[in-house]
Amino acid sequence: MKQRIITALILAPLVILAIFKLSLPLFIALIALVTVVGFWEWTQFVQLNSRIATLLPGIVVTGLSFALVPFDAFSLNHLSTSHYAILAIGFLWWIFSSALAITYPKSASLWQHSKFLRHLFGILTLLPFLWSIIMLRAEDVALDPYHGSKLVLYVCFIVWAADSGAYFVGKSMGKRKMAPHVSPNKTIEGLVGGLITALLVGWGATQWFDIEFASVPAFIAITLATVVISVLGDLVESMFKRVSGIKDSSNIIPGHGGVLDRIDSLTAAFPVFALLYFLFS
Repeated sequence: MKQRIITALILAPLVILAIFKLSLPLFIALIALVTVVGFWEWTQFVQLNSRIATLLPGIVVTGLSFALVPFDAFSLNHLSTSHYAILAIGFLWWIFSSALAITYPKSASLWQHSKFLRHLFGILTLLPFLWSIIMLRAEDVALDPYHGSKLVLYVCFIVWAADSGAYFVGKSMGKRKMAPHVSPNKTIEGLVGGLITALLVGWGATQWFDIEFASVPAFIAITLATVVISVLGDLVESMFKRVSGIKDSSNIIPGHGGVLDRIDSLTAAFPVFALLYFLFS
């Protein structure tokens, strides 16, 4: 626990500095690097003989996406059909994968023996995450270089708040299990506690960051949807690790496991938040 806390205290300021201080091109490069590491860790879920060969499909598809989808500041502030398509695919993937996690282990028979589907699931998990965080970071960058950074940090704040609220409420009051075959410690009571905590932190963040939603109901709906899917996203990665017999995706982060272990909730939260925010705010 001590190592975990020390690592978090070091990483959190570095993450915030990167979000706010890196130029858009450098930020895109950094998030692309994080995504590549995520693909490397995902190779364990595919379970082929060569991890390098297993890594290639994710790298190729990511490279093709940058070749086909514009990522300059102007284009990212005037989103095209291709941008929305990536967000919509991510949105639909997380609804589908959440259903897989909730119905596990019955659902495992549909995909666990297919290497192709395991490859596809990795791409659907990481590619929309990459693009959604880039789109949010670039929002209104010409008018306010920090507006997009605030949106990115807003999503991080509500997800982190939900994790903390769910942990403490679940530990003290949790009785009804959400998905006992995937993550026995997650409870319905914890989820409710996480949702309330996220709403409170989210409201405070909107005031602090001067983030405007179309209306109060839009703020509540977008925040709650993002948090619910982030909790389910955590369950999805737990499901993949359980099927693959893996405890942590790697040991690259002392006390925290791998990159996927740290961003599992965020990979789900960012595409959902970005799509809903761009459509309804």
